[in-house]
Amino acid sequence: MSDEPQQPDQQPDPTSHEKPEPVEPVEPEVRAELLTLRDGLSAVIETEEALRAYCDALVAGTGPVAIDAERASGYRYSNRAYLIQLRREGAGTSLIDPIAFESLAPLQEALEGTEWILHAATQDLPCLNEIGLYPTTLFDTELAGRLLGYPRVGLATLVETLLERRMKKEHSAVDWSTRPLPQAWLEYAALDVEVLVELRDLLAAELVETGKDDWARQEFDYLKTFELPARVDAWRRVSGLHRVRGRKALGAVRALWELRDSLAEQRDVTPGRILPDSAIVAAAQAMPLDREALLSTKGFHGRGAERYSSRWVAALREVDEMSEDELPTRAPRGDGPPLPRAWAEKDPVAARRLTLAREAMTALAEERNLPVENVLTPDFLRRTLWSPPSTRHGDELIDAVVSQLASHGARGWQIALAAPVIVTAILQADADTTAALDAAAAASAETPPETPPETPPDSAGLSADPPAPS
Repeated sequence: MSDEPQQPDQQPDPTSHEKPEPVEPVEPEVRAELLTLRDGLSAVIETEEALRAYCDALVAGTGPVAIDAERASGYRYSNRAYLIQLRREGAGTSLIDPIAFESLAPLQEALEGTEWILHAATQDLPCLNEIGLYPTTLFDTELAGRLLGYPRVGLATLVETLLERRMKKEHSAVDWSTRPLPQAWLEYAALDVEVLVELRDLLAAELVETGKDDWARQEFDYLKTFELPARVDAWRRVSGLHRVRGRKALGAVRALWELRDSLAEQRDVTPGRILPDSAIVAAAQAMPLDREALLSTKGFHGRGAERYSSRWVAALREVDEMSEDELPTRAPRGDGPPLPRAWAEKDPVAARRLTLAREAMTALAEERNLPVENVLTPDFLRRTLWSPPSTRHGDELIDAVVSQLASHGARGWQIALAAPVIVTAILQADADTTAALDAAAAASAETPPETPPETPPDSAGLSADPPAPS
């Protein structure tokens, strides 16, 4: 018989005298047990009296506090929290409607001095800060998973991997600004904090075991000051912008985006619900200057296409009258380095530095079982390599790189790992460039200069020059 295992769709050879080997039955996949609420779910807190009662319970509780927030992404313009979920040992789980309160100061007071457990803190901290909630210390289960090298760090995946429980997913993209919130949505939201304490404890133990607990502490401390970055030239993130040609068309994208953003903010709806990016690009490419032409433009559609048609046309007419200097350029203006693909043309030595550093950083990340972007923020790496310190003297260079990385916001553990890599890349790129120049100079010196060919004699053996006049 063949040594290869029999495939399910293969039948035994009826002419064979050998007894077929028995096929092992395939065990059905055993799915993890569905996560459920241990303590049930109490009514949403939306009165001052109920809030004070739960704050008292939080103060009497023990251990860290699991916290989550739900926003209405995809439905509302604002990033505000429309539901807050909390759980602490001894206090249980409660859901708070922040829209019902002018101030959540009692909650902030009750949480003072506690450790917050969040998953993907950068998503929730801005909206929690907006309503006056700030952590004393925190633990981010998603970031901990990244530092430990887990390939997938979504909450449901980590819960299933480490706690062998399966989380519901059917209400992940609902409109949390809906009032009243359906009971099924509330139960789904409460599950997000149900096992965060247990998950935190397992990840914390693994961080200690792998020697990464101090890295995590530095990262969590840094997160406490996290703020959403200011939007600079946000219109350039319009999907399909690469299809737009010419400064006037770019100006049209900018004008339509800014008008849409203003309307969306006034109505508190997500901008795409007024006019999709594809409609902005279509109008910018066609540049229709009257309402009829705009509405007949292929691809121009959306809930606000016709409703605000006169305003879209007015914006396009204004762009049409702009001078060249008033229109945006293809490349965004900024204080950072150019796109990496342009480095080789603009500064070959910097391009060599970047290539060397990227290769070394990738190897370092694999060695430490980390995502390379967590070893050092890619923007910090590019900025340092594009404008490195001028010195090339040993300790002076390493000290200057360390200072430069720290000024960008790199944490101490990242600097300790990345600074030697960057210094090596700087010095190696300089050496490679010098060697290439020396080799080119040597090759030029070894090549004899070309001499003009001698004038061949004519067929009679005489000079081909014409005879001098007699």
